[in-house]
Amino acid sequence: MGGKLIVVGTPIGNLSDFSPRAKEALASADFIAAEDTRVTVKLLNKFGIKKPLVSYYEHNKYGRGDEITARIESGETCAVVSDAGMPAVSDPGETLVAQCAEKGIGVSVVPGPCAAVSALAVSGLPSGRFTFEGFLSVSKKSRREHLESLKNEHRTMIFYEAPHKLASTLGDLLRAFGDRRLVLARELTKIHEEIIRTTLSKAAVRYGEGGAKGEFVLIVEGAPQKNKTDGHSLEEAAGIAREYVAKGQSASEAARNAAAETGFKKNEIYRLITAGNIE
Repeated sequence: MGGKLIVVGTPIGNLSDFSPRAKEALASADFIAAEDTRVTVKLLNKFGIKKPLVSYYEHNKYGRGDEITARIESGETCAVVSDAGMPAVSDPGETLVAQCAEKGIGVSVVPGPCAAVSALAVSGLPSGRFTFEGFLSVSKKSRREHLESLKNEHRTMIFYEAPHKLASTLGDLLRAFGDRRLVLARELTKIHEEIIRTTLSKAAVRYGEGGAKGEFVLIVEGAPQKNKTDGHSLEEAAGIAREYVAKGQSASEAARNAAAETGFKKNEIYRLITAGNIE
């Protein structure tokens, strides 16, 4: 009988966020695949967990992934962790999970902290719909093409960035998007956690000379929605929402779907269909 892969979320800064279930998963695994074994061994020592570790990172993920899946198929259980947060999210663990899926190996998850979602939750920017973009490429051409593809993205956008590249990234975002609201979340869950609500232009000036410290999550406002999309009126948007309600959706869900189709705000549509003032 084969084993399985367990994707285990680990703290992004504060060890108190390490869940009892995550500890149990690491303690019960036969071995642990870690992005950096030196980082993971400190976590294991803190909680008195002793397990064999194998390194699994960007530059060895394909060959090591074959070794790990072979061990799992022989009956062992592997827990995969990243240095911080959820494995497979902007992380080489994505490839290991895909290899397991291809081979029909069971994969389970022990959820944990995620910097992207945590930053979004405290940003104050629209969080109902968002897109996670991770780290931008170091290639100028790839970076430019990536940002160009997002110029008309209406959803809130989430990026990761290292402190030494923050100034250039802010400049690139400003050139690509124009001035937008921006929230920088720095050192989340750590002693020096900071949430900075500003704009792209102001942040570009603030960090233009460097000096940024700590890991950053950038929450960027999406492109402004037009009042009308594809020729729809607000009344027509409400009519579309009513059709969804007739098919069994809740008023809230119907308003959200109609908003996605027409470009009107969900709350505007919701008020109309719940008040019943449009025939």
